[in-house]
Amino acid sequence: MSTDWSENIVITELSDEPALSDELGAVIDRALKSKDHVPHVVLNFGQVSYVNSSNLAQLLRLRKTLADRGAHLRLCSVSDPVWSVFMVTGLDKVLRFAPDPLTALAGLQIEDQQSSK
Repeated sequence: MSTDWSENIVITELSDEPALSDELGAVIDRALKSKDHVPHVVLNFGQVSYVNSSNLAQLLRLRKTLADRGAHLRLCSVSDPVWSVFMVTGLDKVLRFAPDPLTALAGLQIEDQQSSK
């Protein structure tokens, strides 16, 4: 479920399949349909116990879509099994992570302030 935390940041609480694919697809669609302003996205993986190759492809597509529109993606609260998948695939070096939602939000806000200077 996505929540507008502010006009610049959306937080999405994720869970295991099939909701995971649906929610990631909804976030991608929202970013693609936004014409003017695309908010940064925080994906909370706290309730996700596994990811599959389709989920990884969706994450990469979301990252690219947001980057093309000047927005950032943060993943947080990633469990050890999911973190292992990110490490094995090398996505731990491509995606940005935070230990929890509050840290992810703070990081995005700091980046916003620095980029507006």
